[in-house]
Amino acid sequence: MTTPRRLAVITGASSGIGLELARLCAQDGYDLIIAADDAAIFDAAEKLSYGDASVTPVQCDLSTTQGIDELREVIGESRSPVDVLMAYAGRGLGEGFLDQDMGDALKVVHTNIDGTINLVHHVGRGMRSRGRGRILITGSIAGLMPGTFQAVYNGSKAFLDSFSVALSNELKDSGVTVTCLMPGATEANFFRHADMLDTEVGATEDKADPTDVAKTGYDAMMKGEISVIHGFGNKMRAAVAAVAPEGMKADGTIGNTGRLDIHR
Repeated sequence: MTTPRRLAVITGASSGIGLELARLCAQDGYDLIIAADDAAIFDAAEKLSYGDASVTPVQCDLSTTQGIDELREVIGESRSPVDVLMAYAGRGLGEGFLDQDMGDALKVVHTNIDGTINLVHHVGRGMRSRGRGRILITGSIAGLMPGTFQAVYNGSKAFLDSFSVALSNELKDSGVTVTCLMPGATEANFFRHADMLDTEVGATEDKADPTDVAKTGYDAMMKGEISVIHGFGNKMRAAVAAVAPEGMKADGTIGNTGRLDIHR
């Protein structure tokens, strides 16, 4: 009797950490449904062909109801239960809040929060009914501190950091695990998309390797850990953020926080 192949769904998988998370799943023998809002997701699909693994790319905008529905439809058409969900898709935006276009700011919220919780709700219910499944949500150490000139992004990540831990506790006896991956600044396309290449963190070469960050998150998910922070420096920033006054965190005094600690 042939053993059914396992299925992993990864969002934000066209580049960076998301692509590397998908690669780890493919190498472990999962079939993949990968999603992103850019056409590079089709190039990513070609890079992720390992053995007889099936890779289905979906170009959709998870900040919109239509985009969420498109991905849910593809998941349903696969007729396979989702064993792993990696909700990585996210957006950032530089500059002060009052200088930002409100549509752009809301798109950060809709992508990072609405898109994530809609997908987790849909897939998580199926996992709970079967009594098995693994969910990896990408939060950020940016969610541990106020983000001056990145207020909407950090606020959205604070939501995800908190949401992930709460959901993990709700599902602790269900057979479904929820892990929150909390990276710091990572070498990827995030800063170009967020128009932050001229910032200190955008220009620095001292960023984490997305392959290493993905492996940290993947291993933590497979162990069923509640959360994981990548990198010693980020762990130190998180520890300081837990006790530092809010004003010091907001003005960037503590460990280059605020707009400097942005991942992807």
